[in-house]
Amino acid sequence: MITSTDVARSGVSSAGGGRASDVGEGRAPDAREGGMPDTGERRTSAMFAGFVEREAPAVPLPGRSTGRRFAVLTSLGRRDLSLARLAEGHLDAAAILHEVDGSLPGPGERWGVWAARPPSPVVNATRTEDGWSLSGVKPYCSGARCCTHALVTAEADDGYRLFAVALDHPGVTPLPGTWPAVGMADSDSLDVSFTDVPARAVGEPGAYVERPGFLHGGVGVAACWLGGAHAVAAPLYERSGTGRLNEHAAAHLGAVDVLLSTADTVMRRAAEDIDADPLDERGQARVRGMRVRALVEKVCAEVLDHTGRALGAGPLCHDEHHARAVADLTVYIRQHHAEGDLAQLGHAIGDGSRETR
Repeated sequence: MITSTDVARSGVSSAGGGRASDVGEGRAPDAREGGMPDTGERRTSAMFAGFVEREAPAVPLPGRSTGRRFAVLTSLGRRDLSLARLAEGHLDAAAILHEVDGSLPGPGERWGVWAARPPSPVVNATRTEDGWSLSGVKPYCSGARCCTHALVTAEADDGYRLFAVALDHPGVTPLPGTWPAVGMADSDSLDVSFTDVPARAVGEPGAYVERPGFLHGGVGVAACWLGGAHAVAAPLYERSGTGRLNEHAAAHLGAVDVLLSTADTVMRRAAEDIDADPLDERGQARVRGMRVRALVEKVCAEVLDHTGRALGAGPLCHDEHHARAVADLTVYIRQHHAEGDLAQLGHAIGDGSRETR
């Protein structure tokens, strides 16, 4: 077994090839050892581990049957948005490692992508004799206690870099109580503290965000949101099937159906466009990604509103899956930065660049 201690001794580099586990076969803290409470988080952690073991290896990378990849993410979102968040992170990590590093996750490894960059707190990367070391606090680390490895962004002396980290190192500490929210509670999205943690640089500075796959991955997140919207609307469709819809609720269902079918169609078209130009040689990926994310966010918000107005408080109070889907989706779609992202889209269109055509 290669551990994080071996990372510090091995003089790792950013050269790719082989398995990503060259950074160490880390192990997430066990819930029975006090790392995770015996709650929905533990249940979701077990589902995540099962997905990684049995399903993830068959999910195509972006640019290769991307429609099937997005369909998996949407299906996971229908089932459980916290599970979808963890699974999307692992699949995104695999795509990043493949595109930037020429490697893939090894057997038994569960990866996350911890790349939030608020003004504070920050993680800093320092060069060492053996490679790199990370120290600081990273917020919003989904899978903080159930991932074995993570790709972590950090400030370095030559720019903003991405690093592979084995999470078995004693300097990796998930911070309890840093996700008190109800929405996405089972995604285990705690802040994580790093203290002199050995790390392997993945690519050059900026490589993580400059690759076309970064833009394709943003559409994959929207596929998870879309699955959540389908889950929220499910009780409305079920009531329709029993013939118990009044005219008021039927009108809301009609609006919901238009929204969801439109978003499904746009998602399929985006997948086809990605497969047709995986390296973004036409320069269309940025605007396409912003358009799809903005549309799906709007669809999700309106589905939440229509479904609530049609069904009232009943399902929110008595249907656990529906209530959790509503709470989770409300939080998850806030990864879209609302008018801020729309302004970026407007400026990109106003530039008149080839990607808007």
